[in-house]
Amino acid sequence: MTDTDAYDALVIGGGPAGLSAALNLGRSLMRVLLVDADRPRNAATLNSHGFLTRDGVPPHELRRIAREELTAYPNIEVRTRVRVLSLERSDGTADAGAARFTASVGRTQPAQVVTARSVVLATGLRETLPEAPNLRGFYGISLFSCAACDAWEMRGRRLALIGTTDDLTDRARLISRWTDHLTVFTLGADTVTVAQEAELAAAGVAVARHPITELVGDRGRIEAIRLEDGSEVAIDGGFVRPQWETDLSFLRGFAPSVDHDGHLVTDRSGRTDIPGLYAAGDAAIPGPQQLIVAAGAGARVASVLVQDAVGITTAH
Repeated sequence: MTDTDAYDALVIGGGPAGLSAALNLGRSLMRVLLVDADRPRNAATLNSHGFLTRDGVPPHELRRIAREELTAYPNIEVRTRVRVLSLERSDGTADAGAARFTASVGRTQPAQVVTARSVVLATGLRETLPEAPNLRGFYGISLFSCAACDAWEMRGRRLALIGTTDDLTDRARLISRWTDHLTVFTLGADTVTVAQEAELAAAGVAVARHPITELVGDRGRIEAIRLEDGSEVAIDGGFVRPQWETDLSFLRGFAPSVDHDGHLVTDRSGRTDIPGLYAAGDAAIPGPQQLIVAAGAGARVASVLVQDAVGITTAH
């Protein structure tokens, strides 16, 4: 294990939120360490959309460009394919200029210990897909989770919505904006009530309640969905509703508040209820899981963190 290295800010997570936070912190003359396991949730996505000047860019290319830009700043260090194995917090007796956090960094065993005055959690969300046969083979190619990101490319087609969560009806109402041919697949779960099914039917949305036995298609392009009752529904694409959770298992001895959906609770500027601990991106923002939204959140958190560090009270 190496000697302890000291930083002004530790950014955990190298997606758009973390990269944006690191860039803006570095430009404010802070010494920054960004740690990224390099296992993004959107790894299966071929193209991302809705990011101004980068519409249609592959997510991995967006990360590559951002990392390359960070190399222009000698006060920003990036560690990839490693993760923060543990993050501990001081007892709160240190003055404002002292390190508040100590982190062990490595792959499976600690290889480096670092301290930081502040930490930005930009870890994103861990997702669990609905239990449908061979769904992974289509995810990111013709089945997606973000309507705002991908519905435009599938507008007017025969679409599916697959899930078991309580908000499935609301998701269906949203996706029906882009198509008049939507079928909701509940996988046998009672997540769509009889009243909700009638509401959806009035809007032209069908509900298939039987479990799925097979997703039919070739090379990631879905063509149909077969059900346990023997029926088959022709499909050109669609959406799944995963279940998400924030991974905070590396925190030791403290726990920031989370809401009922598992998102970190922050104020409007990204401050958690732990002094010096901030959050940005999908882990802290219920709503559209778009790259541009996460990047904006990272920039905002960086600005607030810098002003907090010098004791400025802002209207953020």
